[in-house]
Amino acid sequence: MNKEEIRNLINQSKKKDKNKKELIDKKWIAFILGISFVLSIVMSLISQLIIPNLNIIIGIIVTLLFVFIGILFDIIGVSVTAADESVFHSMSSRKVYGANQAVAFKKNAEKVSSFCCDVVGDICGIISGASGTTITILLSENLGFNLLLTGLIVAAIISSLTIGGKAVGKSFAINNSTIILYRFAKFISHFHKN
Repeated sequence: MNKEEIRNLINQSKKKDKNKKELIDKKWIAFILGISFVLSIVMSLISQLIIPNLNIIIGIIVTLLFVFIGILFDIIGVSVTAADESVFHSMSSRKVYGANQAVAFKKNAEKVSSFCCDVVGDICGIISGASGTTITILLSENLGFNLLLTGLIVAAIISSLTIGGKAVGKSFAINNSTIILYRFAKFISHFHKN
């Protein structure tokens, strides 16, 4: 390849990047910001108001539930991006229930994945961390555990469960993306009619 060919490739790449930048959906960004704000408030309220009033075991279960929800939505987000759209077009032509919704999700994969992984998944991660702080305080006040040591252990458990769960979930999602997306779309179809 000579220098002229390299310059042409660079210029073509710059034009494609410019076109991509022009396609940024400002309405979608505003929606994501708004929904993130509302979901954060709701989930934080649950974390801040409910967990301190529960016994420690139930508080731990609620915190683990936030971790599980984050992992589940991460799996869905990865599945949407990895699934094969042609399968759902075939199913849709045969009028398989939920296939139309799966096609819609796949056509908007970047938005669905952003919502599932970034909005719900990340908010659950933040809220589970905040819940972990509440559990740490409950353990130290009620059972006399060392606050610093307990905080380190609780944070390590929550982060390792979240990171490990998402790592396993991503492999599972990539290997089973089509069936996961179909089941999710079928479930959502019960609430959303096309």
